[in-house]
Amino acid sequence: MAVQNNTTPSAKRRFQSPFDVATPPGAEGWQELYPYYAHISEERRSVEEQKLWYFDGMHNPEPLYPFDTIMTENWWVAASQMTTKVWPIPVAMGIDQRIINGYLYVSPNSIDDPAEVARRAELFNERAGHYYENWDTIYAEWKKKANGCIERLKQIQFKPLPEFEPEENVYGHRGIYSSHDLLSSYNRLIENLFEMGSYHFEMLNLGYGAYLTFREFCQQAFPGISDQTITDMVSGIDILLFRPDDELRKLAARAIELSVDGALLDNLDPAAALKAVGALPSGAAWLAAYEESRNPWFWFSTGVGYTHSDAVWMTDPRLPFTALRSYIEALRRGEDIRRPLDKIIETRTRVTQEYRELLPTEDDREAFDGLVKLARTVYPYVEDHNFFVEHWHHSLFWEKVRELGEVFVAHKFFDDKEDIFYLHRHEVYDALYDMIIGWAVGTPPRGEVYWRPIIQKRRKIRDALAKWSPPPALGVPPESITEPLTIMLWGITQETIQQWLGGDTAEDGVLRGIAASAGKVTGRARLITESEQLYDVQDGEILVCRITAPSWAPVFQRISAAVSDVGGMMAHTAIISREYGLPAVVGTGFATVNVSTGDLIEVDGTEGTVRVLEKAVQA
Repeated sequence: MAVQNNTTPSAKRRFQSPFDVATPPGAEGWQELYPYYAHISEERRSVEEQKLWYFDGMHNPEPLYPFDTIMTENWWVAASQMTTKVWPIPVAMGIDQRIINGYLYVSPNSIDDPAEVARRAELFNERAGHYYENWDTIYAEWKKKANGCIERLKQIQFKPLPEFEPEENVYGHRGIYSSHDLLSSYNRLIENLFEMGSYHFEMLNLGYGAYLTFREFCQQAFPGISDQTITDMVSGIDILLFRPDDELRKLAARAIELSVDGALLDNLDPAAALKAVGALPSGAAWLAAYEESRNPWFWFSTGVGYTHSDAVWMTDPRLPFTALRSYIEALRRGEDIRRPLDKIIETRTRVTQEYRELLPTEDDREAFDGLVKLARTVYPYVEDHNFFVEHWHHSLFWEKVRELGEVFVAHKFFDDKEDIFYLHRHEVYDALYDMIIGWAVGTPPRGEVYWRPIIQKRRKIRDALAKWSPPPALGVPPESITEPLTIMLWGITQETIQQWLGGDTAEDGVLRGIAASAGKVTGRARLITESEQLYDVQDGEILVCRITAPSWAPVFQRISAAVSDVGGMMAHTAIISREYGLPAVVGTGFATVNVSTGDLIEVDGTEGTVRVLEKAVQA
C-alpha cells in the first residue's frame, strides 16, 4: 500500500518548514504543556517536513490549554479511524496532528496506489451502502446512544475526600471506599468523553462523503456549476442546531403575550431580568416556559465546544438574553422574525428541477435523483450531531472537569478550580493519586507545593503564545487533497493553498475565498476575534471572524453578511448563512488580518470575494 504524506518534491513553492518556526519571546519551554507525541520531532523529520500542515483555527483558534488537548486527541483517533479502518474511504487516510507554539496543526494523508484504492473502494461501498440504505434507522439508534452517553455523564460526581469514610460504606460492607470512587469517577469521565468522540464520527464522514459524491456528479454533468448552486439543492432543511435560536423566538413571542417584555428589555443583566419578570402577575408562566427551553437547549457553547474557555448559554446567558431582547424589539415593530425557510425551499425546488431537466438520459436523471435524495437525507445529521456532541455533551463535560477542579482546591493543590486546565489529563491522574496517598497515610501530599509554581509558569507561557499569530499553513503543498473533512469542513483545496502562498495581504483590496452563500452586500465590518465582542454587533453590519459557532445564530438575524478566515461549504458559517439567506464568503485565510471594525467592505457571496472599499479612521 502506498500512502501519500502529501509530498510533492517538484513543488516550486512551499510554506515555511515547521522546524523553522521560532518560539515567541516568553514562551520558551512551551513543549512541556503538551504530550510528546503531539510535537514535531527530529526523529520524524523526514516525514513531517514534507507534509502540508494547516492551522486548525476552526476548532482551536487560540493556544491549547494542556487539559483541552483531550479534545484534539479525541478526534485525532476517532475521525481518522473511520476513514482508515471502519469504512474505509478509498483515496483518503487519517488526519494527523501536531502542536506548534501551542496551536494545533493538522495534515491529511491520502493514497495513490490504484490497486489499494480499488481494494478499499470495494470494502467502503459494502459498508457505507449498509449505512446509506438504513440511514434513518441507524440515526435513530445513534440518538439513543448519544443521549445515553450524556445521561451517564450527568451522573458522574466529584467530591472532596472525607475526614472519615462514611458509615454506609463501612456497615454496608462495600469493601471499596472514597479513594476508589474518586479515581473511578475520573476514569469514567475520560472514557465517557472518548465514547462520545467515537459516536461523533460514526456517521459524519459518510455524511460528507454523500455530499461530495453528489457534488462530483454535478461537476461532471454540469461543467462550470458553482458550489453555491449545488448547496442550493440541499438547503432549507430544518436542522436541530437552529432549535436553540427558535426557542428564543418563541420566548420573545411569549413575553409579549404575557406582558413581561418590558421587564426583559429594561434589565440588561439576565439575573435582574429574571427577577423582574418573576415579580409580575404573568411572570411565573413565562419563567416556566424559560426553564422548559433551557434544558437542554441552553447547553450551547459560544465556541465550537472544543475549549473550556468558551462561554455556555446555560452558565452565561448574556448572549441568548441579548438575542431575546432583539427579537422582542423586532416583534414590537411588527417584523417577521422567522428564518426565510419558504424562500430557501422555493429556491431548492426550482434549482433542482432546472438542472435535472438538463440531463440527457433517464438513467442520468435517476442517478441525479438518488444522489440528491441521499444528500438531503444525510444533511441534517452533519449539523445535528453538533448539538448532541460539541454543545450538550462537551459543555457538560467541561462543567464536570471544573467540579473536579474544586476538589483540588479543597485539598489545597490549586488556588482556583480553573487551574486544572493547566494540567494534561495524564497529569491529573497522577495528581489525584498523590492526593489519595496523602489522605490515606496522613502525610501532606507533595501536590500541595508541587503544582502551583508549574501552573504559574504555564500560565505565563500560554499568555505569551496567545500573542503569536499562527500562519495558515506550514510545509509542502500537496499534489491533491482527497480527505472529505478537509475539503468540506475546513475548505482546504488546491485553490486555497495557492491563495495562502500568495501571502496575507489583499491584492488590490480584494480577498478571495469560497462562495458559501449567494448575494452581494456592502456595509461596515464588525471584526470578531472572541465571543465577548458579539455584544457589540450592530444591525446591518458584516460579521468578519476566524470562524462562527452555531450558537451565534441569533446574531445572524441582525447582520447583513458573514466572512470567515477558515471553513468550507459545510462549515457552520456557510450553513447558517445559507439558511438565513445572507451572503457569505468563507476560507479567506486572512480576513481578520486585513479587515478592521468600521471598514466599508463589499461581500460577494456569489463570486467568493471580499473587497475593502474604505478603511475606517482609527481613533
